[in-house]
Amino acid sequence: MEKQRTPKNIFVQGPISPEKIGQSIANHSSKTDIGGHCIFLGQVRADEKEDGKVTSILYSAYEEMALQKAFEIREDIFAKYPLTCMHIYHSLGEVKVGEICLFVFTSSKHRKAAIDACEELVERIKKEVPVWGKEIVENGTDVWKENR
Repeated sequence: MEKQRTPKNIFVQGPISPEKIGQSIANHSSKTDIGGHCIFLGQVRADEKEDGKVTSILYSAYEEMALQKAFEIREDIFAKYPLTCMHIYHSLGEVKVGEICLFVFTSSKHRKAAIDACEELVERIKKEVPVWGKEIVENGTDVWKENR
């Protein structure tokens, strides 16, 4: 009987720490059927805006809808690729320039599935999950970020 997957909370308050990323990688060392991992780390950039440089992004989400959409995307990706594991973490709240705001981690028996799944997962998260970022500029101006 196949295990029923349930929605997981993908949200982390503030930046995603290097320790969380490292621990996530270490947790997979005992899973000896994995031959490849693919990791994407989204980092806040110091983009130059009309009023100055971005210093941080304030992330917010319609959480219930976002978690349901992330769950649907996970299910689609698991159905399409022969993955062993998949993890998604997205920041809420303030994340400063240079800090990590998105961590996507896919694992499979062979590298190609992990790489392809990771790329599709990141693209779909950016396009479909209702998470918004307000860029905070050094002079105090706030600008809503557009995903590209």
